Amino acid sequence: MSATVGDLRRVESAAEARTLHPLMAQLRPHLADADAFVARWARQAQQGYRLVALYDAGDAVALAGYRLQENLVHGRFLYVDDLVTDSTRRSRGYGEQLLHYLHEQARAAGCGKLVLDTPMANSLGHRFYFRCGLLATSLRFVKAVDG
Repeated sequence: MSATVGDLRRVESAAEARTLHPLMAQLRPHLADADAFVARWARQAQQGYRLVALYDAGDAVALAGYRLQENLVHGRFLYVDDLVTDSTRRSRGYGEQLLHYLHEQARAAGCGKLVLDTPMANSLGHRFYFRCGLLATSLRFVKAVDG
């Protein structure tokens, strides 16, 4: 892994989460409203979701959202919900630093795996994940549930 290139901080307050909305919206454009994002962050945080941000020279340049889970497929694992680096600051080691942090969090929590999903069309992301030692091991199927 690359050397540390920024200051990593866990997001603990709604005010902190709000400042990260523009960065999260790069990954999740459907979360266009900052209030809706903060409300969703707060609900998820009550369920074990953790959000960390990487800062460089005082600017948030990357973030990761994750949770610890357990199931019959993976046993105890760390699931990465969100991983994004600012589109103007990619290829500087920020994403790699976040993955290293997540790997260490998984190890410290006694997890056997780090798991994440990525869209099939995200070929640049796939290349990055392979380079960081992640392997594609499954294909996820999704069906919308009409309300």
